[in-house]
Amino acid sequence: MKCEPTQTPEAVEIDIPALRERYRRERERRLRVEGQAQYLRPARGAVGDPAVDPYRAVEPRPALSEEIDVAVLGGGFTGILAAVNLRKAGVTSFRNIEHAGDFGGVWYWNRYPGIQCDNESYCYLPLLEETGYIPSKRFADGVEIQAHCVRIARQFGLYDRALFHTVVRSLRWDDTIQRWHVTTDRGDDIRARFVIMAGGPLNRPKLPGIPGLQDFKGRVFHSARWDYDYTGGSWGKPVLDKLRDKRVAVVGTGASAIQIVPHLGEYAKQLYVLQRTPPSVDSRPNPPTDPAWAESLQPGWQKQRQDNFHRGAMEGFAPGERDLVCDFWTEINRNVAAKLDAQQAWAGLTPEKFMAMREVEDYHVMERFRRRIDEIVEDKATAEKLKPWFRFHCKRPLSSDTYYPTFNRPNVELIDVSATKGVERMTANGFVHEGKEYPVDLLICASGFEVTSDLDVRWGIDEIAGRNGLSLYEHWADGYKTLHGVVSRGFPNQFFTGYVQGGLYATTVEQFNRQGHHIAWIISEALRRGVGAVEPTQQAQDEWVRIMAPSTEFAKHMQSECPPSYLNNEAGGKFRYYLGEFYLAGFTAFEQLLQDWRDQGAFEGMELQTARSGAAAA
Repeated sequence: MKCEPTQTPEAVEIDIPALRERYRRERERRLRVEGQAQYLRPARGAVGDPAVDPYRAVEPRPALSEEIDVAVLGGGFTGILAAVNLRKAGVTSFRNIEHAGDFGGVWYWNRYPGIQCDNESYCYLPLLEETGYIPSKRFADGVEIQAHCVRIARQFGLYDRALFHTVVRSLRWDDTIQRWHVTTDRGDDIRARFVIMAGGPLNRPKLPGIPGLQDFKGRVFHSARWDYDYTGGSWGKPVLDKLRDKRVAVVGTGASAIQIVPHLGEYAKQLYVLQRTPPSVDSRPNPPTDPAWAESLQPGWQKQRQDNFHRGAMEGFAPGERDLVCDFWTEINRNVAAKLDAQQAWAGLTPEKFMAMREVEDYHVMERFRRRIDEIVEDKATAEKLKPWFRFHCKRPLSSDTYYPTFNRPNVELIDVSATKGVERMTANGFVHEGKEYPVDLLICASGFEVTSDLDVRWGIDEIAGRNGLSLYEHWADGYKTLHGVVSRGFPNQFFTGYVQGGLYATTVEQFNRQGHHIAWIISEALRRGVGAVEPTQQAQDEWVRIMAPSTEFAKHMQSECPPSYLNNEAGGKFRYYLGEFYLAGFTAFEQLLQDWRDQGAFEGMELQTARSGAAAA
């Protein structure tokens, strides 16, 4: 089926200067000087501690004292793919160390009703061709995604060496043995030649610091630690029948909340949705996978589809390129491509002209989103509160066919807390808004994750000490310092994943897969050549930091109209962007740069130390 451009409002209906000013005002209304400090930091073992697993009991085991080649810190998709790439590179002496009770990461912890991926499964789920698995539908459910994590881990033999329910407490480089001491809450002392930081960006829930929260006598939990014993139902079968006599409040209106709210609205006696900033929510057609389509797929289909999605969502389609994914993520670039076709303007297209066209289309698409709300939500005052006044990428774009209709239910009320920049306060019986107390039995914190917070909060590791005791937290206090986004001077044999001075790819999981491939190549080559320690030279790192610097200014400009969110460190205090510093020439150019670097095989820009006697690999 051909993917057509969408119908957006005509140019005469869009006043961009007025919208830009409206976006600015809406942003200012929501800014808080506390920035990330507005969120709680739960004590270890207390309610909200992200290391506490409500789903699976911790199995006793003796403390380990051992030497291995690689410690992979994480068991979500990032850690799984790092381990898979190590296997492919011939490295077998490694462990995944994971604080959950199984593989899956965010898909292990998040079991809330309605959970699905919010970009299509055929791109998002990794290694589909290698595992021979085809997702059951376009947007797979969380249970199916976690099962795919398990499938990969089993196929590549990751379980035999994995350590679950294990929290890393410290990482200390020991230059005398050229290894990292990895200590954990289970008393382990693992001496690893290499460490891969594979925690993923969504591994630590954050709780809103609502005044009086500790006084509330009802039930409280984070959406990433769902309590089905209280709500009724189960993971994958969200029949929340125990809420029929309960009054429920949800704090937050991000990706988790828009999937949760329709289920709560169906079952709760009363539901209050406490909204600071409304999301943009498009339609969500989610058909089952067509068996005939699946049978027609040719080898290499997933990478082709992922790369097409990347161009559609980020860099822009090539002339004549077909949009294979055809959803809200690719809409802006699809519409721009159609206009370029109509104007026969591809030949004279410059990056500046493309970005200008894309900006204009952004305003048109967001207006389409707002008009969609008017078509669905019956109460006009509620509809106005639900309208997003920001650019498309200011807050994670979402899709749902059931979120907006939920506000037509008589038992559902939207509480807009933007005037107080958050929930005013809690009492023993409920929450207070504009001087009125609303009694509730259950408070669900759909308040997101520590994504752009300080590193020590984001990772939850007490100490990361490199050469001569250098603290990584202090080393990166004023910004990332790396080569290619994967290594940093002063931290030999430590590798980083995520949005850290590298290429930016639209399919997050595939980006981490390709990072894992590059890291595994470095590790396997170092082991093969008898290299004891590898780290970037100061000159190479300084040059890479210089290359990355313009992207920070680009990100600041891009976020200048955006309301506070995890994308920009709540727009308060030190500026951090979710996507970090990134290679402005694009992911394709970045991947080619790394491929050329590997093909040369000279470890250019790296300082290599020969393995010392007595420090040989295990």
